[in-house]
Amino acid sequence: MTPQSSQPFRVSQIDHVELFVPERRAAAAWYERTLGLRIVAEYEFWADDPGGPLMISTADGQTKLALFVGEPQGQHESTGHHRVAFRVSGEYFLRFLDHIRANPVCDRRGEKLTWLSRVDHGKSWSVYFCDPWGNRYEVTTYDYDTVRETH
Repeated sequence: MTPQSSQPFRVSQIDHVELFVPERRAAAAWYERTLGLRIVAEYEFWADDPGGPLMISTADGQTKLALFVGEPQGQHESTGHHRVAFRVSGEYFLRFLDHIRANPVCDRRGEKLTWLSRVDHGKSWSVYFCDPWGNRYEVTTYDYDTVRETH
C-alpha cells in the first residue's frame, strides 16, 4: 500500500551527476583545485570497487559528482550530459574569475579563460569551461548587478 498525500511528488534537488574519467583520484584533485569539491570520506569505500564511484562534493554536501573510471563522455556530442552548471553568488563568481588566473581552465576550443570570458545573459553571468577530459561546465550567478559593477 502506498502512502496517501495531497501533495504531488516532486524531487528536492539533484543529488549527483555521474562522470567518466580515466583516473578517479587525479580527477578528484583537479575538481578540488578548480571548484573546491572534495572527496566525501563517508562514501570513499565505494571507490574500492573498480566499478564504483569516487564521490566528491561541495562543503555542504548538497552537490556531488560521482567519478567513475571509463571513457570520458564529454568527448561525444550526443552522449552524457551536455553541461553541468554550478550556481554561485556574485561575490563567488568574481572570486572564481580571480581563482582561474592561478588555476587555469580552458573552454571547448582549449583556450584559457580570462576575466573577459564571462558571458552577460542580461539577468545572469556565466563562464563556460571544460575539465581536462572534455566534460563541460558552467559557473553562473544571478547576482547580475554585483558582476556588472566590476566592468
